[in-house]
Amino acid sequence: MSRIPFDFIGFDLDGTLIDSSPDLHAALDYALKQMGRPVPTQEQVEKMMGKGIRRLMEQALEVTGGINQELMVKGFPLMLAYYKKHVLVHTRPYEGVKEILKALQDLGLKLIVYTNKPECLARPIIHQLGWDHYFSDIIGGDSFSVRKPDPKPLLEAIDAMGGGRTAFIGDSITDVKTGHNADLPVILVSFGYSDVPATALGADRVISNYQELIPTLASFSDDMMPDAVVKPD
Repeated sequence: MSRIPFDFIGFDLDGTLIDSSPDLHAALDYALKQMGRPVPTQEQVEKMMGKGIRRLMEQALEVTGGINQELMVKGFPLMLAYYKKHVLVHTRPYEGVKEILKALQDLGLKLIVYTNKPECLARPIIHQLGWDHYFSDIIGGDSFSVRKPDPKPLLEAIDAMGGGRTAFIGDSITDVKTGHNADLPVILVSFGYSDVPATALGADRVISNYQELIPTLASFSDDMMPDAVVKPD
């Protein structure tokens, strides 16, 4: 096996490690029906994902009749309360995720989740999937005062663990911006929620399944890599 020139791997969560769209769609369904609104299709919901649950609710209101602050004040708590109770009804890991997490950990890499999903939702999902021991840190969209595509939370977590060469894995333009804002190489999965093909988003590499991840990581030679992770200001 070729050497992997990284110390850390950052992962997005929804659309990258897990397919959570069915449970998010169900939560939207519940909240919108309480407000007398039609419900977007699951396909529409998937194209709205990636910028956090609050933004998902905003977009759903926008496409089902318009949005105002009063509707958000009413609808978002309904959606969030329902989703908190149903985070793993239909949500499933993508094929090969558990195996790749174990393989990367066995190779000595430290793994971090950096998601725009609130930490209070991300951690229970990861815990219930039995993945806690794979991740050195879990960073949610509410863990810091900034969120993706700002890379500062990820960089601070890596810096706290001693720093090192890092790659970021995701499925969306937000993930590409997150990695590239920190001068990190970005690998996108082609099976996530982006409404634009992953190959058109400017990532350094694109994979179609997790069996391709380790060879893809190894394809980054040492001379292509910065000496260390970019430190936050």
